[in-house]
Amino acid sequence: MRRPNPPRPPAPQRAGQIKEVSSLANPVVKEMRALQLKKERQRTGLFLAEGLKLIADAIDQDWPIRVLAYAAKVKDQPMVRRIARAAVDRGALVLVVSEDVLEKISRRDNPQMVVAVFEQRLIGLDDIDLDRSSVWVALETVKDPGNLGTIIRTADSVGASGVILIGDTTDPFALEAVRATMGSIFNIGLAAATAEEFVAWKRRTGVPVIGTHLAGAVDYRSLRYAEPGILLMGNEQSGLPDDLVAACDHTVKIPMAGRADSLNLAVATAVMLYEMRRPRLKL
Repeated sequence: MRRPNPPRPPAPQRAGQIKEVSSLANPVVKEMRALQLKKERQRTGLFLAEGLKLIADAIDQDWPIRVLAYAAKVKDQPMVRRIARAAVDRGALVLVVSEDVLEKISRRDNPQMVVAVFEQRLIGLDDIDLDRSSVWVALETVKDPGNLGTIIRTADSVGASGVILIGDTTDPFALEAVRATMGSIFNIGLAAATAEEFVAWKRRTGVPVIGTHLAGAVDYRSLRYAEPGILLMGNEQSGLPDDLVAACDHTVKIPMAGRADSLNLAVATAVMLYEMRRPRLKL
C-alpha cells in the first residue's frame, strides 16, 4: 500500500513568523518549487496548493500547513491577513513574495496570488470507517490528473466519503490535480491500495462493489444502491481488468444513444455518482 514518507520541515528557517522574500535563491522558495516534482512530494510528504479561497478552506478544515506565500500587493486584503494570522498560529512560515517568485513556484504566467505547502493525508483501506461512510469511489490506475481532480470534486459535490486509488495512479497531490479539485481534496478522504489489497479488503468487509464495464448487462439506472458502497471505475483506456471485474457484486453499463461508444472517465463517474446518491440529493 502506498503511503507518503513522514513529512519533514521545508527549510531551516524559523516557523511561526512572517518574512519578506524576493530572491529565487531563498531555500524555502527552492523547496516549494521542488514540490512540482513527484519524487519530492513522495520524499517529503508535502504538496503545493494555490488560490486564496482554496487555501482558506484548507486552513478552516485544519489541514496541517507548513508554508504560506502571498504577493506583497495583496497583503492588506482582509482574507489574506486572516489566513496569514491563522498560518502563523499553526506554526507555519509565512512569506510575502514578489510576483516573479510566485510565477516560479507555480510554473505559470499570471499565477494565483497565494500559494501554500500542506502535509499530505493518505490512508489505508483498513482506516476507512465503513460504519460512517456513504459511497467511496475506487479508481484503477487513473492516469490523467485533470480527470482525477474532477472526480474528487464530483465525489465531494454528491456527499461521497472519499476516493480510493488502486494501483499505479496519477498523484492526487500534483498541482494540476489539486487545481482540478477546486479545494475538494481538503473535504473528502483519500486512500491507496494495490489491486490485490483492494480485493482482499472487499472480501473481508463484504462492502458492496459496483463496477462499470462495457460488457455489463445491467442498466445503471435499474439498481438499488446500498450505502456504504464502492463505485469501481477503470482506467481511461482499458477499463477494469478481469480480477477487479470478478470482485464486483454488479457490473453496470451506461447506455449510449449516439455513435460514441464511451464517455470520458470523469463524466462517467459523475453520471454514476449522481445516480447512486440520488435519494440523498435534495434542492
